[in-house]
This record gives sequence, C-alpha cells and structure tokens, in this order.
Amino acid sequence: MPGIEPVTWPDDAVEVAVVVDAWGVKGGLRLKPHAADPQALFSSKRWFVAPVGGAARGLMRIIQAREHGDTVVATCQELADRDAALALKGA
Repeated sequence: MPGIEPVTWPDDAVEVAVVVDAWGVKGGLRLKPHAADPQALFSSKRWFVAPVGGAARGLMRIIQAREHGDTVVATCQELADRDAALALKGA
C-alpha cells in the first residue's frame, strides 16, 4: 500500500467500517460504519486498515472525519489522490 505505514496488527482489533468509495479528488475516503453511531471512527486519529486481496495491513493518520448521510467521509495524511483512495475500496 503506497504511503501507508506497515504495522503489526493489534490483537484486540475490531472492524468498525468498510471503505465503500473514494471521496473527492484529493484522496478522501467514504466509509460505511457497521454501527448506527460512528463515534468509534471519530474517537481515533489513527486507523488500522486491512485491504482486500491480501495486501499488507497498515496504519493511516486521520486528518478529518465526519458524518455524511449514512456514511462517514474522511481524509488521511497517507492518501494523496483519488486513485490511492480507490485502491482501498473494500478495506
């Protein structure tokens, strides 16, 4: 995963959302939270990411995350453009 720091996966990791699409042209993500209240996403400024297809798991530093309808949109330090965000679809 270009730009995303590889890390050791935490033993207590819990999946709280899935990336459903890119958001905008600057590498934003649109996520579908698994809970009705997405506070778990807003309370952390670091998200662990597990891409589909067996790619290395990594850590993203979140710049901003907010609710947008029934999804959450977020920008992170490691994604520079829409193509990088699209590569995480399904993660």
